[in-house]
Amino acid sequence: MPSQKSAADTGQGGPGAHPDSPGPASPADPAELTTGQVVGRMAREYLKPHWRLAASALAASVVVAGATGVLPILIKHALDNIVGSDAWTLLLVAVGAIAATSVQAVATYFAKVNMSTIGQYIVATIQRRMFDRIMHADLAWVSSTHSGRFISGFLFDASKVRDSITTTVIDLGQNLLTVIALIGAMFYLNWKLALMGTAVIPFVAILVRQLGRRSRKAARQTMQGSGDLSAVISEALGGIRVVKAYDQEATEIERASRSIDEVLRHSLRALKSRAAASPVTGILSGFGIAAVIYFGGRSVQTGLLTIGDLAGFLSAMMLAYEPLKKLASTQTLMQEGVAAAIRVFPILDIEPGIRAPEGAGPLKVSDGAIRFEDVHFRYSDGTPALRGVSIDVPKGHTVALVGPSGAGKSTILNLVPRFYDPASGRVLIDGQDVSQVTLASLRSASSLVTQEPFLFDDTIRANIAYGSPDATDAEIEEAARNAAAHDFIVSLPAGYETTVGEAGFKLSGGQRQRIAIARAMLKNAAILLLDEATSALDTASEMQVQSALARLMEGRTTLVIAHRLSTIKHAHNIYVIDGGRVVEQGTHAELVAQGGLYAELSRSQFIEDETRSPAVAQDGAPQAALAGE
Repeated sequence: MPSQKSAADTGQGGPGAHPDSPGPASPADPAELTTGQVVGRMAREYLKPHWRLAASALAASVVVAGATGVLPILIKHALDNIVGSDAWTLLLVAVGAIAATSVQAVATYFAKVNMSTIGQYIVATIQRRMFDRIMHADLAWVSSTHSGRFISGFLFDASKVRDSITTTVIDLGQNLLTVIALIGAMFYLNWKLALMGTAVIPFVAILVRQLGRRSRKAARQTMQGSGDLSAVISEALGGIRVVKAYDQEATEIERASRSIDEVLRHSLRALKSRAAASPVTGILSGFGIAAVIYFGGRSVQTGLLTIGDLAGFLSAMMLAYEPLKKLASTQTLMQEGVAAAIRVFPILDIEPGIRAPEGAGPLKVSDGAIRFEDVHFRYSDGTPALRGVSIDVPKGHTVALVGPSGAGKSTILNLVPRFYDPASGRVLIDGQDVSQVTLASLRSASSLVTQEPFLFDDTIRANIAYGSPDATDAEIEEAARNAAAHDFIVSLPAGYETTVGEAGFKLSGGQRQRIAIARAMLKNAAILLLDEATSALDTASEMQVQSALARLMEGRTTLVIAHRLSTIKHAHNIYVIDGGRVVEQGTHAELVAQGGLYAELSRSQFIEDETRSPAVAQDGAPQAALAGE
């Protein structure tokens, strides 16, 4: 969980960044939903659009059940006609048996294919909706959940829902109909024996229900463990350089092993519950079979039943118990699907708290001037992060935010594109409240360059053009030249078609930063937001990036967070933030003369700046500092 310090400077205050904001809306705890409610929702939202395929699968299952129910009656007639009938009658019965089994096999095929097709469509729909919800959810909510758990939901939980639907619906529908058909055949042959044979079914249902509850709980714990395991693996791979640098391979292996053991333990519990359903059904069924054998045999001995009657009835009973055992196993499998659906529902149901009001119009940018009016901001636990902040950023001016780590600088920056909303106060662009305009128009009005720019595992060209899909090759290359990136790009073997790797790991920090600046230049927004864009760079890289930033800032309204004060000496205005408040304001010279916090920060960096060696650019010329320094 982020500390107060990290939360303030990253803006990751957790879901519902403050108690006064609406936050992401979600339903009541889905774990409290009953099986019927979960199945009903899945049927309404995901099965209903495919009702034609589902109807054809159901029709095929009816055919399977009917064909199976005919077999015991054919057996009865075959045995009753062995003695005293001609070969033609026996042949007809034999042909009938072949026809029944053939129809049964073909119908089973169509039922499985149709339901499997529905299952594939459903998992694709769930995954699309999950990703759509995550992309549109509040940044605070997304940031508070480990990406590994989202991945587990996409892959494991959604697939479990699919498997449950395809297997459960096919087996449940087909086996239930088959059991009904065979029970009908049993009552047709002898209703008294049928009552004896079916007397065990209520006891089977009660025991299977209990096993289903255990299976659901174990499955839910298994999926939770799988999400935790995905998070552990994702984190270890993402920090593999640190892991190796600190010789912590064994530690990470142990962490993963603990998660794997946890998943294994719960998986075995689910497996045992699922496996127990069939033998429990088999044992109880044995009592019914024994009763029918005894009382049915006595009826044959007394002449009340023929051998064919008893053989046909026992065949129907044996055929019925097999799908009955499958129904028991299907119930536990269905509970695993219900557990998976319950984990998926919160993502599918999430509603963004940060959104434009109904009927909101686009932001109309004329000057790009930004104004913060008495802005307050709180974390989700109610801790104040900003206290009455008022800041003016006039058209075309560069305004810097300075202060100790955790003061709230990044929080201020994040309020401009509405990554978060203030608890009170307003943020205005050209006099328009940012909370009253469409998000698309608001975010298209600004470009963001951060301390650690994110690059996608794609080509350099695609990364520069990200957010500007219609840009031409000439425009992309011009942006790269202005960002001092063109020379190093063309020196690469594949040039602009070079794949940068996951998060751009194939490039240096300075190269990644210049590509991010090229991306911002190509977007050509009126407002520029810089979040300590050079603080993580070495001197040579910083000089090159500063030169690119100076070109990017020309003619734009710029709000910049500075770590190295030497980079913002020529800013039009500097706001010093401490404890969520503006404690000083003025130019560099004015603030140094005041002898306050800014002067103290400036003195503490003086020795560092003095000891830094002059940097030379790749072409041999000294790089210009920010704003012409």
